[in-house]
Amino acid sequence: MSVVIVGGGHAGGQAAASLRQLKYEGPITLVGSESYVPYQRPPLTKEYLRGEQGLDRVTLRPEAFYEKNNVALMLGREVRAIDRDKKIVELDGEDELAYDKLVLATGSTPILPPIPGANLDGVHLLRTIKDVDAIVNELKPSPTIGIIGGGYIGLEAAASFRHLGMDASVIEMEDRLLKRVATEELASFYANLHRQHGVDIHLNSQVTEICGDGDGWVSSLKVSDGANIDLNLVIVGVGIRPNTELASEAGLSVENGIRVNEHCQTEDADIYAIGDCTNHPNPLIDRRLRLESVPNAMEQARVAAANIAGTPTTYASFPWFWSDQYDLKLQMVGFASDRDETVTRGNRDSNAFADFHVKDGVLVGADAINSPRDFMAARQLCGKSVDREALGDPLVDLRSLL
Repeated sequence: MSVVIVGGGHAGGQAAASLRQLKYEGPITLVGSESYVPYQRPPLTKEYLRGEQGLDRVTLRPEAFYEKNNVALMLGREVRAIDRDKKIVELDGEDELAYDKLVLATGSTPILPPIPGANLDGVHLLRTIKDVDAIVNELKPSPTIGIIGGGYIGLEAAASFRHLGMDASVIEMEDRLLKRVATEELASFYANLHRQHGVDIHLNSQVTEICGDGDGWVSSLKVSDGANIDLNLVIVGVGIRPNTELASEAGLSVENGIRVNEHCQTEDADIYAIGDCTNHPNPLIDRRLRLESVPNAMEQARVAAANIAGTPTTYASFPWFWSDQYDLKLQMVGFASDRDETVTRGNRDSNAFADFHVKDGVLVGADAINSPRDFMAARQLCGKSVDREALGDPLVDLRSLL
């Protein structure tokens, strides 16, 4: 039985590795549109951007791993179509690959908004190694960076640029940072943090035009709040969209991602989908959702591999995320949006605290800043009834609540 994996990111790389770890012995082919072996994306806005890690440190596994484990890599190739009847995928160059089981790990694509001047030199998305290499190569003496979008990508990049001594401005169209993914309290904390580090933040503002210097290079941003920001590089981080075209054109169900069941299967039992591109059910929170996170990609990859290898497995875990900015590590689990109250443990002013989000006496999520013990406890307590007084008392060992 042959397996073809479409996508060379976290999900695709982990799926191939998990299949071999589970003693699957059939042929495995991984097709990736980039020319690199599967690599980690989180370091791109941090250590890799700052020059602290090279390419060898961001790959998930060295190329020798795939050779040793007989995983065929077809890198720098595009899958053009899926023929479900013939069970083949059609590649660029008119090549075809037959499959018994197909895994779609097609990931997502950053959104480039229709802003006048977005095609100028010096305007960059930040998603791939190629993107970061281009940004680093174009940094000029005494660079000033404009970042469109106040989500995690934009804020992590801003922190890295400030670490390197560069000026940075963040322009966010919403009334606060991290509007989709964080509480108002956490967003306020990060706005203050970045301002303390010298980042210029514009909220309730949109970039109306990216202006050039007359030679095709970006020179300034016009902002709806009246600001005109002089700069020489722009990073766009306003969100991503799932890559669902292949699935949709093959007749698979797509609804804010490729729809899969608890086994990561599409309605075609021989086709699985994993990672950012999927809309999947989560029985622990009783809803379907699409997640943009590394832990989700890795776990779905393991679940799909187990099912392909003959070990029926379901995906059921509370979502968790992390972000590194300056010397702070944020770790999050669950969904704060479900809360009816928040209990804080620790002191915000010390930059080491945890917000526990509770609904009807049940822990539904937590945000931990430089508090790994609290985060680990929260992962185990999520979905369970908790004593709110004990949650907020730093003298109580949270493990006693388990």
